[in-house]
Amino acid sequence: MTALAGRRGLVVGGSTGIGGAIARAWSGAGMDVHVLSRSQPGALRWSPVDLTDPEAARTVLEAAGREPLDAVAFSAVSYGDKRATFSDTPLDQWRTQVEVNLHGLWLTLAATLPSLRAAQPGLFINVSSEVVFNGGPGRSGYAATKAAGASLVDSVYQEEDPDLVRIVSVLPAGMVDSPGIRRRRPADFDYSDYMRPESFAPIALTLATTAGADHNGDNLVVHPDGTWTPIHDHTPISQSHRSRV
Repeated sequence: MTALAGRRGLVVGGSTGIGGAIARAWSGAGMDVHVLSRSQPGALRWSPVDLTDPEAARTVLEAAGREPLDAVAFSAVSYGDKRATFSDTPLDQWRTQVEVNLHGLWLTLAATLPSLRAAQPGLFINVSSEVVFNGGPGRSGYAATKAAGASLVDSVYQEEDPDLVRIVSVLPAGMVDSPGIRRRRPADFDYSDYMRPESFAPIALTLATTAGADHNGDNLVVHPDGTWTPIHDHTPISQSHRSRV
């Protein structure tokens, strides 16, 4: 596929999970994709970044943002070591979630918006979550930081000229089988009803090909078969009851 040949993209948190699926989809369609993440994503162009070190992360992001960019996806996430009530959540876990889920998003927007504006229009994809709409027990830090990130993105969308930048949030309809989730589950956990990250490949390709046309400011729920619907059509159910670990 060469639908995205000649275009350049950046995926923050693009080595595994949903971010990895987006990066592979873009690269497979001919885009020059640069991944920023803690672990190396195989054959894609890669620079290491640790969002828990904000000053070092800012340096890496600003360097990446100086390149011409047509599309950026932010998929970095910290879930925490395990689900825990607010009273049982250690302060350092909360701080990590703030640094990765919220401040990392802020740094990425700040570093890449100038290049995206120059693309006329550039595309920014925020990988969101149903916790933005549901909250839930045992995940207060994750829910709070993702909700704050969603509000940040919505505010930036309203500030930006849509002829220069378009901003879209995507979120899964259910749990996604990813390394970050597997680290929190027992070894014998059954993932048969979990979504696969590859479900996000079709929407990543469509949004990049059209630069987010007709979806600027939208929250799009991605389903296991790769289709998607606007959040106002149907809000995903809370995943809190699915696992307590």
